[in-house]
Amino acid sequence: MGNEASYPAEICSHFDEDEIKRLRKRFKKLDLDSSSALSVKEFTSMPELQENPLVQRVIDVFDTDGDGQVDFREFILGTSQFSVRGDEEQKLRFAFSIYDMDKDGYISNGELFQVLKMMVGDNLKDWQLQQLVDKTIILLDKDGDGKISFQEFSAVVRSLEVHKHLVTIV
Repeated sequence: MGNEASYPAEICSHFDEDEIKRLRKRFKKLDLDSSSALSVKEFTSMPELQENPLVQRVIDVFDTDGDGQVDFREFILGTSQFSVRGDEEQKLRFAFSIYDMDKDGYISNGELFQVLKMMVGDNLKDWQLQQLVDKTIILLDKDGDGKISFQEFSAVVRSLEVHKHLVTIV
């Protein structure tokens, strides 16, 4: 991919040169077929993601060009959201995007149901999960439009300080 110094500022803003080199090494190690892009299978070779029910959503969010794979630029941009130097807004936007499956800027009832279903699996019956989703929408939807905006989402998440736990050290 070239010299790390030649990467655009958007890629390097949360990582120093040594961190980019370590991430490059990790990326190459994960890129089992040497295609310069990570597939779902390659992504899930990371032990920390093997049991994560949201791994497909994380990949979808990292995959900004929608080609079903994560190239090095997308990998750096994606992981930068977990950097200790990443800002609160960026972490909140990442968390929001996990739920905003159609990328319309809102979390709908259906999207919340789908993501929570990924998380709880068969531990709740669908009707129980739907009740939980309905109650969540009612509680968070301050403007009464039937969906959760980023502002509504971030107000609740900020109060819980969940975004402070979205940090990784490279």
